[in-house]
Amino acid sequence: MFIQTEPTPNPDTVKFLPGQPVAGDLGPFDFPDIGSARMSLLARALFQVDGVERVFLGSDFVSISKDAARDWKHVKPMVLAAIMDHFMAGLPVVEDGAVASGDADDDGTVYEGETAEIVAVIKELIETRVRPAVAQDGGDIIFHRFEPETGIVHLSMRGACAGCPSSTMTLKQGIENMLKTYVPEVTAVEAVL
Repeated sequence: MFIQTEPTPNPDTVKFLPGQPVAGDLGPFDFPDIGSARMSLLARALFQVDGVERVFLGSDFVSISKDAARDWKHVKPMVLAAIMDHFMAGLPVVEDGAVASGDADDDGTVYEGETAEIVAVIKELIETRVRPAVAQDGGDIIFHRFEPETGIVHLSMRGACAGCPSSTMTLKQGIENMLKTYVPEVTAVEAVL
């Protein structure tokens, strides 16, 4: 088994591509700590690697964020071994019935009328234009809510993009500008931490 690695804009996160589906259509799954990884044998194994702080399972990749004080030359070989051991053993990535972390992030607000149409356009733009680009960098972006009174869209970055030094610039200069162009009701984008 050959696992490719790619750097991400976040120097403390590397994207690992095992050449086969990881979360597939079930994901993505974001595990900010070992306590949140109960549903994934792979994530639990990765958290056993000294220095691993966050695990993100994308459709065909794993993004690993390490402790800033650790060096990738010590962490990367152990992460590669854990991923290889998991897939070579034929173990499932997540348990049956696991719910993708993106499914629970929308705050549940029910939008009506014109606001519902605006939110639908925002979500479609995020899904078709933003999410694929962010996934290329080993991350994901999630819509939380839209405030029609102020025009503010609340989003969160996950995976390699969570805590990335350039994530604020991505949200403000990239995503905010695009949303304002296509949805004039949008006045700003704010990060949800």
